[in-house]
Amino acid sequence: MELNATYVFDASLARSWELLMDTNAIAHCLPGCRELRPAGDDRYEVELTVAIAAIAGDFKGTVALEDKMPPDSYTLVVEGSGRQGFVKGHAIVTLEADGDRTLIHVAAQADVGGKIARIGQRLLDGVTRATMKRFYRCLAKQIDQPGSTYDPQEEREGA
Repeated sequence: MELNATYVFDASLARSWELLMDTNAIAHCLPGCRELRPAGDDRYEVELTVAIAAIAGDFKGTVALEDKMPPDSYTLVVEGSGRQGFVKGHAIVTLEADGDRTLIHVAAQADVGGKIARIGQRLLDGVTRATMKRFYRCLAKQIDQPGSTYDPQEEREGA
């Protein structure tokens, strides 16, 4: 599965980088995250609950930040598994200054297996896009409102 997307933070390049490296903000915004704990330099263990269609389960895995070039880019490497399947992937995250804001470009690639992969590529792709959108919108809200969450209902209501 491949996914390319761009998100906007209304913050400077330096502030956006700082936010993307803030594990408390990441844990807060990562949908289904129950725990994100350090496991070495730029390496973390994660526990989360994932639900896609009728398939839900708990997953454990690792997240590593590699090839960091502050404040311009890094590679996010993810591996996880649970009773419902596994995921292994990476994303190249590039930050680009755009006036007073920052564009966050994400180019991700993942291999998914098990029950979770059998639900169909199209559904999996849509859920992954929605989850990433929710995550980055929540992070963007942390700039002005630390501790806030992204509520998709706000978008539907035009807020």
